[in-house]
Amino acid sequence: MSATAPSGKASGQKRHEALAGKYLTFFLAGEEYGIEILKVQEIIGTMPITRVPRTPPYTRGVINLRGKIIPIIDLRLRFRMSAAEQTDETCIVVVRSAGVVMGLIVDRVSDVLAVAADQIDDVPSFGIDIDTDFLLGIGKSEGKVKLLLDIDRVLARGDSQALAELQQG
Repeated sequence: MSATAPSGKASGQKRHEALAGKYLTFFLAGEEYGIEILKVQEIIGTMPITRVPRTPPYTRGVINLRGKIIPIIDLRLRFRMSAAEQTDETCIVVVRSAGVVMGLIVDRVSDVLAVAADQIDDVPSFGIDIDTDFLLGIGKSEGKVKLLLDIDRVLARGDSQALAELQQG
């Protein structure tokens, strides 16, 4: 056994302990995702969205939420999934990410789930061409897999700055 093996395992365990906590879970295209509950401000029903020209296709526009302008991102489109028709379960999860308050359109909200350190695995490698930096880890609960999102990385830095300008302007 090498001297580095235990410390590697220990550092992985410390990382999992840091990720343990409560997550708001939601569905996109039949898959369940989670966002750290402390990043979530509220969940609202869908409402009219004002389209903003010259924004990426996944930026649906802005809403006026009690006097605050909130940029709205369609997570399906951000993750290069096919667009979906809005249903009664479609909702907007309002989060604070990288200092910006924004809304995320999701297919439906599921639950608030407590995820323990021993229920979190590292994200497996899918090869060099696959970017998984937006995932904190893989949560396992009741025999199901939940993709735990790093909501601060879901948007590239340039996108966050553009959203901040949208919110201010």
